[in-house]
Amino acid sequence: MGQAWGFSRFGGPEVQEFFERPDPAPGPGEVLIRVDVAGVNPLDHLVRAGLVPGLDGGRPFPRVLGMEAAGTVLALGEDVDGFEVGDAVFGFALTGGGTYAETTVLSAPNTARVPEGLSATVAATLPVAGTTAVDALDQLGLPAGATLLVNGVGGGVGLAVARLAAARGLRVVGTGSAAKREQAEAVGVRFVDYTTEDVGELVAGGLDGIVDLVGGTSLRAVAPLAREPRDVIAVGDQSVAELGGRFVERRLGRENLARAARLALDGVLPPVITAVHPLPDAPAALATVENGHAAGKVVVKVT
Repeated sequence: MGQAWGFSRFGGPEVQEFFERPDPAPGPGEVLIRVDVAGVNPLDHLVRAGLVPGLDGGRPFPRVLGMEAAGTVLALGEDVDGFEVGDAVFGFALTGGGTYAETTVLSAPNTARVPEGLSATVAATLPVAGTTAVDALDQLGLPAGATLLVNGVGGGVGLAVARLAAARGLRVVGTGSAAKREQAEAVGVRFVDYTTEDVGELVAGGLDGIVDLVGGTSLRAVAPLAREPRDVIAVGDQSVAELGGRFVERRLGRENLARAARLALDGVLPPVITAVHPLPDAPAALATVENGHAAGKVVVKVT
């Protein structure tokens, strides 16, 4: 039996609980891993709230929280190629296994080997934040010298977008609350405190592209600043299409994971990890992200 942290029904933080469970058996297309580190993301509390039903795998309650992890392969399900027991891997728990646990199952097509020299802590941040940054910037395809706005730059995804954009030679402007300024400026962002400054005044000539991580009224406020509506890419708000923009096209497969890992290993896409919590402290880790207070990437170190 191993410890896991999850939720007993759909709802808010009050439905979360620690519980014991046997190691899950890997089904077809799954790998069982011993979890070393799990990444924490806003998506986790959305799944807990029942807002993303396609990611629960139809598993019974209690369900384990978490969508990304790095660890060591313990067993392989049927029809799994490219891995062996003992491999260090990282990837997505897209079949509902969760990752805030001592062991879990990852979707094999959405899992990759951790390259030598890359830590499990860094690898665990890449499936969500790292590949989202790669996907959004590839979709925009801006040339060096272009100006990009990262709307909501302070979190794990926003800082990953900013780091990768700067490496591609883009001028990066980012919005956020005052608490996010230090981390954003440390990666070369021209930071705009949305509570006291007007980003429109700073970029009066227009923007070559926008990556939005906030959505809602904030997205609607900044979208008109783009010279071309289609150059607004939203990561969380699919209503961006109503504004003429596009929702990010996600590539979750092994090839894109490996690409993100290479970029991290080469120093192009190093995550800004601001908090590492042990598994017993997972409630505080998710609360920080859910409340919007995370200035960077938060992870849970399991082993």
